[in-house]
Amino acid sequence: MSEHDANARFVGETIVEPAAIARARSHAMELGAAPLSAAVGAQCAVLSAAVAARSIIEVGTGAGVSGLWLMRGAPQAVLTTIDNEPEHLAAARQSFADAKIAPARARFITGRAADVLPRMNEGSYDIVLIDADPENVIEYVEHGLRLVRTGGLVLIPRVLAGGRVADPVQRDAVTAAYRSLVQETQESPAVLAALSPVGEGLLQLARISA
Repeated sequence: MSEHDANARFVGETIVEPAAIARARSHAMELGAAPLSAAVGAQCAVLSAAVAARSIIEVGTGAGVSGLWLMRGAPQAVLTTIDNEPEHLAAARQSFADAKIAPARARFITGRAADVLPRMNEGSYDIVLIDADPENVIEYVEHGLRLVRTGGLVLIPRVLAGGRVADPVQRDAVTAAYRSLVQETQESPAVLAALSPVGEGLLQLARISA
């Protein structure tokens, strides 16, 4: 086992996932809505705590795993979560109820993010998490950076695409989009960017200017 593999295994084994999130993970697997890894979820919780998030947007609800991790770090936050699958949203509602999240703290929107995000208020959110439609990830990130306040975060999990992004031989559209996103955000004067290799990868963008 390589050092990298050993580290990844150690990280995965040390994270204790709260019972409510573990139940949501089981529901997600039953639905075929692949949830974030616990390692990435824990990072999201720390980041939401670090910015004292009060208002969060999530693109890609799944069964509620990522939303519950975000709200674990921000117990006063209100989450707006968007998914075009009513079955996923129903599962997430149940996951939030099981976790005793007050109904007023979660807003569930059925629809395409490309249709919903343009209608949301600019500079009004602390965190935007994007975990859906990887072929449209660059468009969603542009919306996310418009919607977060200065100092707010746009978080993009799965950005390493199962190792494909790091492999120059891979040139499919999704891999190319993720690769372009990583490169362009590293060079942008509008954001601070950091790419975490933990789990499936997490690109973290902090908006520093309009």
